[in-house]
This record gives sequence, structure tokens and C-alpha cells, in this order.
Amino acid sequence: MTAAALAPLGGVWAGLTGQHHVVGELAEAAAGHGMSQSWLITGPAGSGRSVVALAFAAALQCETRTGCGHCPGCEAVLSRVHADLVIVSPEGLSIGIDDAKELVRKAATRPSVGHWRVMIVEDADRFTDEAENTFLKTLEEPPERTVILLCAPSPADMLLTTASRCRKVRLRVPSSTDLTDALVAEGVDPAIAAFAARASQGHLGRARRLATDEAARSRRADVLRLPTRLAGVADALAAAADLYEAAVEESGASSADRDLAELASLEGVLSGGRAGSKPSGGRAATGAVKVRGAAGAVKDLQKRQKSRANRGIRDVLDLALIDLVAWYRDVLAIQVGAEVEAIHDDQRTAMEKAARDSRPEQTLARIEAVLACRQSLIEYTGVAPQLAVESLAVKLQQPTG
Repeated sequence: MTAAALAPLGGVWAGLTGQHHVVGELAEAAAGHGMSQSWLITGPAGSGRSVVALAFAAALQCETRTGCGHCPGCEAVLSRVHADLVIVSPEGLSIGIDDAKELVRKAATRPSVGHWRVMIVEDADRFTDEAENTFLKTLEEPPERTVILLCAPSPADMLLTTASRCRKVRLRVPSSTDLTDALVAEGVDPAIAAFAARASQGHLGRARRLATDEAARSRRADVLRLPTRLAGVADALAAAADLYEAAVEESGASSADRDLAELASLEGVLSGGRAGSKPSGGRAATGAVKVRGAAGAVKDLQKRQKSRANRGIRDVLDLALIDLVAWYRDVLAIQVGAEVEAIHDDQRTAMEKAARDSRPEQTLARIEAVLACRQSLIEYTGVAPQLAVESLAVKLQQPTG
């Protein structure tokens, strides 16, 4: 039996949800049949781009060439500790030219223990144009034993020259049934699994959080109360402030410990291993240079942390806006009598009231306003996230149409 036939049965592919249509192609390539060295894996948020890339990387390093999932090569990749695996997860708003130069350097390194040197670039759409062009030559002609896996929402999010030089793998949005089955297999109650699958809108990671984390369910409920709090401009601004502050709190809570650990580690390095102490030098001039160097290193760290925090806030707000789009979509479905499954069925009473109190064209205008706000956050325009959310809330409370 071929690798493609074996692959859907499990092994490194067992963690894929709703993406069985790509397994055969990837498994055949990993087994050495029609292999390419530059790949672009695309799909909407939550489709599992990074999961697919990691599974493919494991198959490429599999000692049996079948993607067995249990040999040392497979296990090391799936645990993200393989010596010949490089994973780039941009934490700030973009991947800059210095990052691209480092990728070029790493790509040129020959594999030490595995079949390939595998590089996974998550959120490759965050390349700046200059950085992407810097990396383009490596993408066009990868070193002999290097495989590059770029992950992005769609080919259109990359430069045309980049997309044209990659073999493309297109993922789908997992269905509610796929997500429900995956959650039930993990031990989640079927009713909660079905609710989380619908509410997550095809995002497995979020479905898991909604199914297992009461705080996540509470935050979602708070977001979906926003359309009911828009009696006037003052109410709209208050609702927007609450939404933004909640995003800041959630993002900060997830990164606070990491920020402190990074700062403590840097202080330890700068003080020669004595965290909390100041750098010292043999002569006054040398000491001054070291102090200036320490200040610069701390400033660079703080800049990276600020960029990461900004992205974290935008990511949290993005999920909130996705929920709001779905809420108004459900309202529109009620207004036009569409026989479709409601995404936020637990909010039916509020949505039915909104459907009675507005017209379909008003609901469409509100959906467009939410989508425009989301796009401004995704594209990192000059508008601050808080101002973008406040502007949106004011638009939503206005009688449009």
C-alpha cells in the first residue's frame, strides 16, 4: 500500500481536522514521489495551516518514509525539537528584513541528522515587501536539502513572485461536524462540542477553548452583548471601551509572565549571569560602553514586547469582530427567512429583537462596517485599535440605510 493510502489512517496526519483532501499529495511528496522544495500552504484562520505544515515536516523526517508518527524523527518534529526543523512564528506586526536575512542564513545550513532541513514560516503574509524580496532568491532556488513551507491565508496575501514560485496546498474551513467529532474524540460532552463547533466558525483552536474554558465562553458572551448596548453615542463609546480594555487585559495576561522572564534573562546575560545586577567593566570607559550596550539591548527588548503586545490586542479584537459579523449574519438570516443554521443560536432572543427593530439593508451595512474595521486591524493601518473599535461602535448605533 502506498504512503498516500496509509496516511489518512493516522500517523503524523492524525491531528488534521477536515483536511483529508491534502494528505495524499503531501504523503506522496514526503515519500519521494514528485517532491518540491518550496510550498505555500493557504487557508483561513483556524484551518490548521501550521498543523498541516508540521505534519508534513514530520513526514519528511520520518525514518520509515511513511509518516508513521512514532519513530524518533516523527516524534522530534511533532514535539518541535528536531535538530533540522526551523519554525518562524512572528510575534510582532511584521517579519522584517533582518528576520529575512536570518532565514536565508538558516536555509543554507545542511541537515545534521534528518533527511531535510525543514523551515516553517507561520503567518508568512507578515513579511514586509523588502523582507519578502530578500527571501525570494532562496525560495526560487532552495539549497539542495532544504524544504521551505510558507503558511498564509491565501496566495493573494503574498507577492505574486513568491506565490508563483511555490507549490500550493489549499486548506478548507473545517465543518461543524468535523470540529464536533474532533472535540468529542477528546472527551468533550457532545452538546458542548456542538455548541463550540458552531460558535468557533471553523477554528479548531477556538472551539477547544470554548468547549473547555468558562472564561472564554464568558468573554464571547460579553462581545455578543455589544449590539444590544448601542442606544446612543455615549453608550456606543462605553461599549467600545469595554471591548478594547477586555482585549488589552486578555492579551496582557497571556504575555505578562513571558515578558518578565525575557527581561530577567536579558538582565542575567548583561550582568554576566547575576540577574538584577548592573554590568561592570575593568575601566571606566569600558564600563560606560557596556552600560550603553545594556540600555540598547533593554530598549530593543521592550520594542519587541510592545510590538508583540500590539499584535496580541489586534488578534483578540479580530476574534471579537468575527463573532460580531456572525451575530449580524444570523440577524440577517432571520430577517430574510433564510433556512440556515444559526452560528450564535444561544443568542436567538437578542437577535430576533434586533431583526424586528431594523431592516435587512441596515444589517448589511453593519456587517460591512464590522468587516471594514477588521480589515483595518489586519492590515495594520495607522488607525489605533481603540479608535477603530470606537468608530465602529458609533457606526453600528446609527440608523443606517
